[in-house]
Amino acid sequence: MSENTDDPRQVVVDITIAAPIDKVWEALRDPRLIETWFGWDADSLGEEIKFIFLDHATPDAEKRMVQFGEWEGASDCIELTEAADGTRLRLMRSGGAPIDWEGVYEDITQGWINFFQQMRLALELHPGEKRRTIYLSGAAKPGIGEPSAALGLRAADYAAGRPYQAQLDMGLNARGLVWYTTHFQTALLVQQFGNGLMVITDMGVSPKRPHGGGSVLITTYGLSEAEFAALEAQWQNWWNERYGKAEG
Repeated sequence: MSENTDDPRQVVVDITIAAPIDKVWEALRDPRLIETWFGWDADSLGEEIKFIFLDHATPDAEKRMVQFGEWEGASDCIELTEAADGTRLRLMRSGGAPIDWEGVYEDITQGWINFFQQMRLALELHPGEKRRTIYLSGAAKPGIGEPSAALGLRAADYAAGRPYQAQLDMGLNARGLVWYTTHFQTALLVQQFGNGLMVITDMGVSPKRPHGGGSVLITTYGLSEAEFAALEAQWQNWWNERYGKAEG
């Protein structure tokens, strides 16, 4: 619930970004800047941004709010306010079913959390830089389980803001800081990715994923063409051996 007890809306995202409110607003409204944090590298990214942020969004620049259209009886609204250490961003949901934070994985809610944390990454650590991403998603093959376990990560070992070092199953000795965690997601800054971000999402068992499954979104900065190609091939090979066709 929101801080106003008379407000029936649900809080989907509530984070503080260490950047001025004008910069955060610009990152929400300029399609070229939205591409630096929303989604991942795909031919359809530009059209998706247009559909969500332009065609089906109503901005209020004075109030620093963006209201999105209704979907399945729910509608989301981004609200920005100035904070002592930057800008507070909240995504508030009107209508819809109560959010299940620990039970059944739900794409839209978890996607917003991931992407606004990607915005925080871009504005705080990589302003003006171009990213490149690797996205892998699918159902686990029998005996594999969730991506975090398959990689050798234990969620209990990671707390936001703390340094970590992890020898991942696919051969990478990752190190950096824990960026954020949720029940479903573990997000790690990785020095080897140009201080980029690796978000491992465990989606659990469902009719589409009878043995579990999930996704990995890797955001990289400053890698050479050869370095990025090698990283992409390494991850793709590891993923293909353990998970089914990407769900998109």
